[in-house]
Amino acid sequence: MSNISFEDIFKSSILEKTSNFSVIDSLIGLLVAFGVGLFIYYVYKKTFSGVIYSHTFNISLIIISMATALIIIGISSNVLLSLGMVGALSIVRFRTPIKDPMDLVYLFWAIVTGILCGAGFIVLVILGALLIGIVLILFTNRIKIENPYLLVVKYTNEALEDSLTKTISNHAKKFSIKSKSIMPGNDFEVTYEIRVKENNSTFINSISKLDGVKSAIMLSYDGNFTA
Repeated sequence: MSNISFEDIFKSSILEKTSNFSVIDSLIGLLVAFGVGLFIYYVYKKTFSGVIYSHTFNISLIIISMATALIIIGISSNVLLSLGMVGALSIVRFRTPIKDPMDLVYLFWAIVTGILCGAGFIVLVILGALLIGIVLILFTNRIKIENPYLLVVKYTNEALEDSLTKTISNHAKKFSIKSKSIMPGNDFEVTYEIRVKENNSTFINSISKLDGVKSAIMLSYDGNFTA
C-alpha cells in the first residue's frame, strides 16, 4: 500500500487552480473593462440618433465588457476549460432584435473590449477606445448627411397634381416622383422622393390643407415617421 501524506488528504484542486492566475492582474483587467465600458456607455448615449433610447441596452454594454473579460481571464489559465467554454458558449443565442445597425457596432466593441482586457492588452484597449470614440462622435454629431424622405399623398382630384408639385418645389431642394397609382373609387396616390431644406417638414401641413387631399405622410427611408 502506498503511503498517504497529510498534504494528500487536504489537497484541493480548487486551490491549485486558484494559484494559477494572478488576482491583481484579474482585478486590473476587470476594472479596465468597467472603465472602458463606461466610456462606451457615454459614447452610445452621446451619439444615439434612433427613435427610442434604451437605457437597459446601454447598461448591458458595460456588463458585456466585464463578463467577457471575466471569461477570458478564466479560460486563459486552463486549456481544457477554454475548450469546454467554447462549446458551452456556442449554444448561446442573442435573440433580442437589433433594429439599428449601429447597435451591433457597440455590441461588437463591448465584446472586443472584454476579450482584450481579459487577455491583458490594457494599453491597446485604451488607445482603441479613444480612437473609436472620437470617430463615432465626429461622424455622428458633426458631419450632417441629408437623408432623403418619402412623401406619400392620397388625393381625389387629378388636377391637384400641379398644386402638389408647386408646393413641394417651393420647400424641397430636390424631388422626384417614385410611383403613382389609382386606387379604388377613383382615388390617387403618389409617392415623391424629396430632400427638404434644413430637415423642415412643416410644409406637409400646407399639402394636407389642399382641397382634395385625403392624407399626406412623410417618412424617412429607415421607416421613422416624421409627420
